[in-house]
Amino acid sequence: MDSQPVHMPCPTRFAVDRLRSAGLRPTRQRIALAGLLFAKGDRHLTAEELHDEASGAGIPVSLATVYNTLHQFTDAGMLRVLAIESSKTYFDTNTSDHHHFFIEGDNEVMDIPMGSILVDGLPNVPEGMEIAHVDVVVRLRHKG
Repeated sequence: MDSQPVHMPCPTRFAVDRLRSAGLRPTRQRIALAGLLFAKGDRHLTAEELHDEASGAGIPVSLATVYNTLHQFTDAGMLRVLAIESSKTYFDTNTSDHHHFFIEGDNEVMDIPMGSILVDGLPNVPEGMEIAHVDVVVRLRHKG
């Protein structure tokens, strides 16, 4: 009995398609960084963490290029910025409206399950403005 080959999407093809659908030109570095970012599902990471992953994967890219690329991805709607600490910015691959836990000491960000938090009583916004989204960060620490 002959079996048909199973075609899995190529990570590079996936990255190229994702970049193009966001209106970005698929350069070599953008493809490589998008491949690293989105291959592991929804996650939160800093530019430094992505730079370390790129270095570990043998992708020659400067930290400045990683920062620039992350901000381009954010401007294109591919990422969401989380400014949880003044010294660190996290980038979230899940761009839907959702909230976060931040584990102090571990510097780990985790999604809070949808529907777990109800945000009520938001103020009236100034004329000509609208709320883009509301960020709730619940800070956690280990007991003891």
